[in-house]
Amino acid sequence: MPQLLHRPLRTAQRGFTLIELVVVVSILALLAVIVVPTVMGRLDDARKTAAKTDVTNLMQALKLYKLDNQRYPTQEQGLQALVAAPTNGPKATNWRPYIEKLPTDPWKNAYQYLNPGLKGEVDVLSFGADGQAGGEGDNADIGSWQ
Repeated sequence: MPQLLHRPLRTAQRGFTLIELVVVVSILALLAVIVVPTVMGRLDDARKTAAKTDVTNLMQALKLYKLDNQRYPTQEQGLQALVAAPTNGPKATNWRPYIEKLPTDPWKNAYQYLNPGLKGEVDVLSFGADGQAGGEGDNADIGSWQ
């Protein structure tokens, strides 16, 4: 009978050594330090661009409102007059829906409407990331005059 060859039992190492884990974690941390600020900067830029686009769209809707009704909504009627016919103040005789719903700015705040405006006949603006008038950088106001 042939003799069975006996193979020595090999113990396969499974898992990683502590040094391998430290190297991988270090590489991931280094990548995070490089990538996260870049992505966050892009996110802030995207929010500003979205706010500018919303302000432009609201101003276009306001201009259509004025063409139909010979005036902009009053301060009291506000931007809501673009969604539903105003029930207070001067009647909008040729009113129609100008937008489906009022957007909120990228920071989840309501857009501001000023009639009369500070920079134009009417102004639409977002107060930026801090939700307060004024500010610089990400907190700067984004308005229809820009």
